[in-house]
Amino acid sequence: MADLSRAHIEAFLEMMSAERGAAGNTLASYQRDLDDLRSFLTARRVSVLQAASTDLSAYLAELGRKGFAPTSQARRLSAMRQFYKFLYAEGLRGDDPTAILDSPKKSRPLPKTMSEDDVTRLLERAAAEAGDTAPGQPSRLRMLALLEMLYATGMRVSELVSLPAKVLDQEGRFLVIRGKGNKERLVPLSRSAMEALRLYGAARRTALKGDDDNPWLFPSPGKEGYLPRQVFARELKALAARAGLRAAAISPHVMRHAFASHLLQNGADLRVVQELLGHSDISTTQIYTHVLEERLRQLVQEHHPLAKAGKNRD
Repeated sequence: MADLSRAHIEAFLEMMSAERGAAGNTLASYQRDLDDLRSFLTARRVSVLQAASTDLSAYLAELGRKGFAPTSQARRLSAMRQFYKFLYAEGLRGDDPTAILDSPKKSRPLPKTMSEDDVTRLLERAAAEAGDTAPGQPSRLRMLALLEMLYATGMRVSELVSLPAKVLDQEGRFLVIRGKGNKERLVPLSRSAMEALRLYGAARRTALKGDDDNPWLFPSPGKEGYLPRQVFARELKALAARAGLRAAAISPHVMRHAFASHLLQNGADLRVVQELLGHSDISTTQIYTHVLEERLRQLVQEHHPLAKAGKNRD
């Protein structure tokens, strides 16, 4: 059984080389993956020619138990699919047992974020620089307003830099943001964000010198007419470095992640965070639930009847 299985694998590799021009490294990878599958099936007393979908699913499950990453499992599955398509095309099998197999789900990477202390440090540095009346103060007031608004609302950087100037005319603690798909959402402003916006607005009016018709809150001479997000990101990294933070780890998007993570850490509902971020699907927001794990564990320990009973027994 084992020799016949090996012969089928060799025939497949010859086809991949002759007909598809597969590179040597690709062929070697296929051979390693299929030899490993053959060894697994042999231990189950099944040949590669006879293997059913359940046998192949068991193999993928075994890879998972051994700690193979989803990407590695997906590569093995790809090799299996190519192999069994070959057997089917050659008439060696009457079906393709890989047709109903699902690809291993790749875990989504956790978003980079900042601690509350790091955000405080960054904002304090921006506020200190904005208070300096030396030349260039308007740009420093702009940076403070950008950061306060970004951390207060969790806006996308593209939404932030393209805010209209009429934001300065509205009263109250809420902004209407036009996001992806032209959808509007209401986001709150913190008191510090409102104050930073007020100070920047006064500096903006002075800097424009009568050009009150400029439609953008953060005007720029560039093509779009408003501050390019790349310029904001570059200035943010420079500020982070001056604040003693690792500049490479900080960006406008990281601050958006910090907004969401810190809300959840302090008890906000996931659906509320979804609305504030402008996510159309709750599954997008659920990437932030990693920050809830410790808080949820503590809540269970403090409030669940069985947890309390366990403490009493101790």
